[in-house]
Amino acid sequence: MTRRIAREHSAPVRAALSRPAAQQPDWPDRKCADAVAASLRTLPAIVTPGETARLRERLRAVARGEAFLLQGGDCAETFTDNTPTHVRGNVALLHRMAALLATAAGRPVVRLARAAGQYAKPRSASTDAAGLPVYRGDIINARTATVAARTPDSGRMRQARIHAARTVDVIRAAQVGTYVSHEALLLDYEAAGLTTYGSSVRSGLAHFLWIGERTRALDGAHIALAALLANPIGLKIGPTTTPEEAVEYAQRLDPQCEAGRLTLISRMGHDRVRDVLPPIVEKVTAAGHFVVWQCDPMHGNTELLASGFKTRDLGRILDELEGFFEVHRELGTYPGGLHLELTGDDVTECVGGTCGLAEHDIPDRYRTACDPRLNPSQALDVARHAARLLRR
Repeated sequence: MTRRIAREHSAPVRAALSRPAAQQPDWPDRKCADAVAASLRTLPAIVTPGETARLRERLRAVARGEAFLLQGGDCAETFTDNTPTHVRGNVALLHRMAALLATAAGRPVVRLARAAGQYAKPRSASTDAAGLPVYRGDIINARTATVAARTPDSGRMRQARIHAARTVDVIRAAQVGTYVSHEALLLDYEAAGLTTYGSSVRSGLAHFLWIGERTRALDGAHIALAALLANPIGLKIGPTTTPEEAVEYAQRLDPQCEAGRLTLISRMGHDRVRDVLPPIVEKVTAAGHFVVWQCDPMHGNTELLASGFKTRDLGRILDELEGFFEVHRELGTYPGGLHLELTGDDVTECVGGTCGLAEHDIPDRYRTACDPRLNPSQALDVARHAARLLRR
């Protein structure tokens, strides 16, 4: 699709947004989408520069091995389910996990919620099994299986902004020092949340933004825009990432070699992490970049069952996490973080763990809008396993 780039943006931002961009919706009414984006640019920021600067300083400590990063929350937030009760439940679960990890590591744990903006989802196909346009997250279309509901609606960006602001208010009221993050996917929405101070560009939509596996083209708009931001940035790297590509990403996103500026989030799969990750860590480290090395053991271990449900096996999740720690232990580098899709709700989306969930239990409380999440018992299982690894 062709994106219209607002004249209000600085020249570097306009140049970044003019590049090719994957995973963008084809808005039926481009003028309406432009009007919505213009209205969003007039709204106050959701997060403050001071909060973002404090997170950046805390991530600097993580990169130095002086703290640990715990990031987690819903795969995809929805307008209906993202109630204050749900948000508080997710934050409370992160807090419990952080306490376990802090005790084991003997160092502070930075809590970063996948919240207040995780409304857009990249998809592997443009249509679903029924031939309908695929659901791309509540910020773009609806889950209801009709053509009308699945047609992209730019007005949903306004709804997402309202819900995101409310979510941040709930998290601040909890007073547990949790920051917010989301995948910077929908560029019309992300660009509308930018503020430029001289040569510095900052997103007021989240403290931390990451670029996903499907939008990390080196010559694409997502990487170019992320390179401009003063916010700390994450990048998902999968099993097809080469060491040379990883170094190029680090040079683009962390040109000053600033500790904690960039978080590389590996999502390799339990059967590949021990082979693919070591040369990446070696080359990036040798190039002088003090990145936060974070493990996402969820996305590489997703499987589609014959029943049509997607699930993740906790045994494979724990195996990838263990492989991640083994790689860093052997190389003398610091395994600095954990990135999980989880919920404080008692769902039955992943199998295994001390709660004893099996494949036949999955339909009981399968509520995710996209990918399967850990329930509280399973999330605490992962935290305990990570704690044991940290004690070593």
